[in-house]
Amino acid sequence: MTRWTIIFTACVVGAVLMGGCLGIKAPPVSGTEAPAILLDYQKVGGIADLDNRLVIFTNGAGLISGKNVNREISFNRSELARIDEIFSTAGFSQLEPSYTSRRGGADLIRYSITYKNMTVTTEDTAIPLSLEPVIDEMNRLLDSNLAQQKSVNVLRNFTG
Repeated sequence: MTRWTIIFTACVVGAVLMGGCLGIKAPPVSGTEAPAILLDYQKVGGIADLDNRLVIFTNGAGLISGKNVNREISFNRSELARIDEIFSTAGFSQLEPSYTSRRGGADLIRYSITYKNMTVTTEDTAIPLSLEPVIDEMNRLLDSNLAQQKSVNVLRNFTG
């Protein structure tokens, strides 16, 4: 019995050693690079205690989230080009990283906008004029997509 155990163990060890020495290289992994985050927009606070977020990836995939909403959306090339144009026209890359209100206030809405790895934070009463079109467009995208989800939820509740 011991003799067969030794022979079996020698065969297993030999197979393992030879298996690693076949000289065959693993083929390189091909595929597309994972999409990066193009835009991350957050709108929080205010009297309504908002907590809304829009994330858009370089491949056009997007995520919308609110208090009771999480959904995926998609953007085509012309929509991505429009977003790029809005940020370019606003001179986003030339803005300071932070704009805060001198008055302060617990009910102010705070905005965090990250676009192409640059982040600008601001809040109500301190939004630079050039940034207003960006915030308006981001709010339009949020509102239209959050409203769609709310209408679906209302219909589900109504129909049972």
